Amino acid sequence: MTGETDREQEGRKEAAEHLALTLVGAGMQRMAARVLAAFLFTDSPSLTAGDLSAELGASAGSVSGAIKMVMQMGLIERAPAPGSRREHYRMRDKAWTTLYGRQHAPIDDILSAVARGVEAVGPGPARERLAYMRDFYEFLLSEVPTLIERFEQRRGESRP
Repeated sequence: MTGETDREQEGRKEAAEHLALTLVGAGMQRMAARVLAAFLFTDSPSLTAGDLSAELGASAGSVSGAIKMVMQMGLIERAPAPGSRREHYRMRDKAWTTLYGRQHAPIDDILSAVARGVEAVGPGPARERLAYMRDFYEFLLSEVPTLIERFEQRRGESRP
């Protein structure tokens, strides 16, 4: 954030907190949302847990747990920092398409459970609802690779 005025820094902080609150509203754990927002809004190539703790005014323990959670989501990763004794972290390249592409395991589990449900019930409204759900998730899974490819193509065309 070097070179920014105090007003610009404050605007950046407010925008980051607003995004974090929006993510919390969508179901993300509060500290994980704040940590993710910090990574999204930083111009630094990497951050340490200490950097995050100081920036967010949060305990080392809560920041550490949030870092683990955001890493498990596939959005951040450890970053090389030769000569440093601290762990450094950074946003992953193409983090959002990676996250979206990783949704297969939960959807596969849902599909398996729904298929079992379709087999467990006889003809009727319950079976129709379950079959509709199964068909929807099968469709989503089949479309994800194409969506990601189209996104990358469109983004490549619109960026210098």
